Amino acid sequence: MKGFNIFAAFLMLYAAGYGQNTQEGIEKSIGNDKKRLVFGSEIVANGAISDEEMYVKYRTMSITDSLETKFRATVADVCKVKGCWMMLKLKDDSETMVRFKDYGFFVPKDITGKEVVVSGTAFVEEMSVADQKHFARDGGKSEAEIERISEPLKTYGFEAVGVLLKD
Repeated sequence: MKGFNIFAAFLMLYAAGYGQNTQEGIEKSIGNDKKRLVFGSEIVANGAISDEEMYVKYRTMSITDSLETKFRATVADVCKVKGCWMMLKLKDDSETMVRFKDYGFFVPKDITGKEVVVSGTAFVEEMSVADQKHFARDGGKSEAEIERISEPLKTYGFEAVGVLLKD
């Protein structure tokens, strides 16, 4: 029974830390950097490529390709329901939709316009009309905008294992 109590206590402590990371992020101070909010796996900005460099990489990828990378970009939109996805600006008015690995964490719903660094897997996909409409609703688009969606769309996607929210 004592072993069970220790296991239960460990499980509660783990869950408490996990819950903080999934909803609020964890503040980190790295060297002389200001505090940053980290969601998911811990990452640092060092070695991240720019949004323009990421755009060039996406342009050379086909639907079957994927690429492990880390890049920085500005948040264009966030899921208004629970922060379960975000859109990042790339070059030439292009965007990439970022989802979070296994829905293991979310980001704040009020970070539009802020800079982030994401680490994970970039890919190109074709998004169905139904998925486009679902994400448009989550993003707070009007019914008129949603009804205009009528064809599958080639999109840039990203599955993040970690997100660093910069000040």
